[in-house]
Amino acid sequence: MGGDSSTSAGDIKVEVDAAIDSLNQRLREVNRKIWENPELGEQEFMAHDTLCSFLEEQGYAVTRSAYGRPTAFEVLSGSGGRLVNFNAEYDCLPGIGHACGHNLIATSSVAAFLGLSMSLKKLGVPGRVQLLGTPDEEGSGAKIKLLEAGAYKGVDASMMAHPISGEMSGSGDAVNDGVAGVRMIARQYLSAEYRGKNAHAGGNPWKGVNALDSAVAAYNNISLLRQQTAPDDRIHNVLLESEKTVNVIPAYAKAAYQARSPRLASLKVLTARVVNCINAAALATGTDVEITYGALYADVVLNETICGLYTDHTARYGQQVTNISPIIVTGSTDQGNVSQAMPSLHSMFCIPSEDGVGPHNAAFAKAAGTDVAHDKAIIVGKTMALVGFDILTKDDVYKNVKADWEKAMAA
Repeated sequence: MGGDSSTSAGDIKVEVDAAIDSLNQRLREVNRKIWENPELGEQEFMAHDTLCSFLEEQGYAVTRSAYGRPTAFEVLSGSGGRLVNFNAEYDCLPGIGHACGHNLIATSSVAAFLGLSMSLKKLGVPGRVQLLGTPDEEGSGAKIKLLEAGAYKGVDASMMAHPISGEMSGSGDAVNDGVAGVRMIARQYLSAEYRGKNAHAGGNPWKGVNALDSAVAAYNNISLLRQQTAPDDRIHNVLLESEKTVNVIPAYAKAAYQARSPRLASLKVLTARVVNCINAAALATGTDVEITYGALYADVVLNETICGLYTDHTARYGQQVTNISPIIVTGSTDQGNVSQAMPSLHSMFCIPSEDGVGPHNAAFAKAAGTDVAHDKAIIVGKTMALVGFDILTKDDVYKNVKADWEKAMAA
């Protein structure tokens, strides 16, 4: 158990602020290096090495390439009591760099880990802190694989924060610095390979079996299905491969699909309907089809107590955030899978961007590299450190955190 700390809220804030401020210049350098050198998921070797080396400079023992993932890492500090986790992401998007701001996620989580770890040590308070480097959020979802590998074993609460534009906070206010809790939906990735038979497209096309027709038919089937899906459901489809010779009936085509829905249960129903569209297309065109299921991102389970703590603590830095957003964000994250396994936070913080453009746009990548965005990430790191201190040291707080999670999972 963590026990109830006699340290006042003012005392711990002073310690956290001093710890993070003393390293802020180096944190900015690390942030900038990751931002200037974007790397795709599972290829984040420079970011991995930069973060690990920085943490080793601060005297921490870092496990590089942790849990069998070449670009994952783990750092642990403290002793006794409960265990709080912070997740650091650092992968980019193809062609547009850090347009999802994962350099800022890494910055805020590293700052939170350092601020909380250094404060616990200085105050002599029991409690343990874990920082996980979690690659490839945009692709295969390393948090899912890290969960399966036991990386989160014994963790009592997990936290991270994601940058957004102000328009995405759902507050309706002209001035808003983010949102503590936001509902994000579940997502299933799958691919389909269609195999037919080549033939001369001009001489004897009737002897061919057109795999590209299968992919096109599936695309059209899904387009028709969308009219009968729920408002918060989403289906995406893109052609990945097909033959390149125009006068040959294509014998091969490959397409990728994503189905999204607010909850895991409804996602399973939607995914089955997408699979029916794929199989129907193959049947109609006479091809064989092989469907491969990829990463399944669960919906984010909100924790009212953690959200409340975050809202209260960030207000001490002059930040006005929405406690729990009334909107459902139709994006997905592998932090959702973590939230299904333990009490969690996936907050969002606003950074200024050109014309208010949000993540997954090239202009957002530019915004993610600014000094203003870094300063926002540092405030978020301090806030999460204070939330972590409450969870580690206050039994009544943790009791409410656990009760909230159990209630949400039972719903």
